[in-house]
Amino acid sequence: MTNKELLYIEDALGHAQYFQTKCNETASKLQDPQLKTCVQQMAQRHRQIFQSFYGLL
Repeated sequence: MTNKELLYIEDALGHAQYFQTKCNETASKLQDPQLKTCVQQMAQRHRQIFQSFYGLL
């Protein structure tokens, strides 16, 4: 991998972690069960994205 590609993956990892954290924080504050489930699923998806990018390393 080139240096530029590694920087892109590092940036993508940071974004996926950030969005996962924000989704988890938001889900913990929600009262509506359907909305809470939706946001939790979004957090799970960002975790999967993180793992996919991490696997490239």
